Amino acid sequence: MLKAVTRCLWSNPVAGRRMMSHHISPNLSGRVAIVTASTDGIGLAAAEALGQRGAHVVVSSRRQANVDKAVSLLHSKNIKVIGTTCNVGKAEDRDKLISMTIEQCGGVDILVSNAAVNPFFGNILESTEEVWDKILGVNVKASFLLTKQVVPHMEKRGGGSVVIVSSVAGYQPMQGLGPYSVSKTALLGLTRALAPDLAHSNIRINCVAPGIIKTRFSAALWENESVLEEFLKQTSIKRLGQPEDIGGVIAFLCSDEASYITGETITVTGGMNCRL
Repeated sequence: MLKAVTRCLWSNPVAGRRMMSHHISPNLSGRVAIVTASTDGIGLAAAEALGQRGAHVVVSSRRQANVDKAVSLLHSKNIKVIGTTCNVGKAEDRDKLISMTIEQCGGVDILVSNAAVNPFFGNILESTEEVWDKILGVNVKASFLLTKQVVPHMEKRGGGSVVIVSSVAGYQPMQGLGPYSVSKTALLGLTRALAPDLAHSNIRINCVAPGIIKTRFSAALWENESVLEEFLKQTSIKRLGQPEDIGGVIAFLCSDEASYITGETITVTGGMNCRL
């Protein structure tokens, strides 16, 4: 009986997942990856996943202390990494991020656009023009402008891959997060709108829509037990997502294994029913 179970586990990779080696193949070696808002949460997990697969990673966020901390953490894991401060809403910061990458890494092959803000929580009818300008400026416009800026550099390398981080809220607006949810819906459209034109340059663009992931940014959704319970009722997998759950999907989309995927959004939600 025991032999039969063991045989089943070895032949069934899902059942036997814990026995599998954690060796990750270096399928991104020689590539340079810019990841925005990458000193914490999903961005840091994406930077780590790309770095583990051999990419030279460029991390950034608004505060120098956070950048330094992320760079030393990734260095300690033998990942090739440099970092800089960057507020993606500022043109001069975007310019600095790209030019530093080109100068220090020689080019760029991958862009992960992860930066987002949410300065408003409440009834959408009470949101102000300033709130909309800030949310759309950082979450949508900056994603487009960064993508536009990296295109000529990716073309020099024969192509590349862009991944935009949206949210399950882009499909089903979350109560109290109206403007933020709308900005995340816009990213689904931006991904599809850019795909045909970027394909001419051999650049793929895809989107990841995370569900409830345990990060500082989403703390309001999981710190409160009853709120969390409500969310978990909607999922098939009864746990919070971890940043690593998203990092691996982003790394896959940037790899040659995803070479025939573009204009697509992958929802990583634990089975939350958010679309057909």
